[in-house]
Amino acid sequence: PAALSLAIEKAKATDADLVMASDPDADRVGISCKNDKGEWVLINGNQTCMMFLYYILTQYKALGKLKGNEFCVKTIVTTELIKSIAAKNNIEMLDCYTGFKWIAREIRLREGKQKYIGGGEESYGFLAEDFVRDKDAVSACCLIAEIAAWAKDNGKTLFQLLQDIYVEYGFSKEKSISVVEKGKSGAEEIKQMMDAFRNNPPKEIAGSKVIIWKDYQTLKQADKDGKTISLDMPETSNVLQYFTEDGTKISIRPSGTEPKIKFYIEVKGEMGCRNCYNSANTDADEKVKAVAKSLGI
Repeated sequence: PAALSLAIEKAKATDADLVMASDPDADRVGISCKNDKGEWVLINGNQTCMMFLYYILTQYKALGKLKGNEFCVKTIVTTELIKSIAAKNNIEMLDCYTGFKWIAREIRLREGKQKYIGGGEESYGFLAEDFVRDKDAVSACCLIAEIAAWAKDNGKTLFQLLQDIYVEYGFSKEKSISVVEKGKSGAEEIKQMMDAFRNNPPKEIAGSKVIIWKDYQTLKQADKDGKTISLDMPETSNVLQYFTEDGTKISIRPSGTEPKIKFYIEVKGEMGCRNCYNSANTDADEKVKAVAKSLGI
């Protein structure tokens, strides 16, 4: 937020529609736009990814460019809502590990067989088409500006476009929570937390039954009926995921560089109209709190 503050002040003074900013090495992009009250709000990485893929698929469809061999890629901790967007357009959506090298890997594996049209991650990295092969803020900013212009041509703000996506595909809210364990015993405490979740996975989270358990360290997935299948991933990773009946997704992984363990929470809800955004958001906030409490964080 602080990185965008000066740009937002300038946007207020010039009555701009959109603020975009990249990090110093220009691979991630953050955006801000006005909500229905005219207040400048930040759009998170998941929301940007949703609009990104929604627009690409809408345009491909309108131009008759969908041939049936297209695919998109997202990281396993990125919102599941973009899977719904892809599915409605009969587009294959692949899951990969965090890091754009894994998205680039999927592009290379399918080169000459399928067409990559877009993908991204919740940590503000996005990629359209396959000519860059890494997260790239420059091309992403060009496309985001195009999306904002397209929305305006259709009588919408960027925020209203986001609302319309929620109305069509259901509301989702994501939050990451880091539990820091410093000191000499920190690494061992983090290991014990992961072991506890791995060896005694929850059967219920915030009142909703867990229906799928994924362990990327063993590359196994189990469902509520006891059926086990192998996860098709290129290597193992110390990540756990739980999916519940009400659409909640929990991802847990220790940081590779800091003394902390990260919990990624995603909850689902309904949003019947644009004006329902605030109530849907409030309900989702309460649900996130309930999930966090249920996990003991």
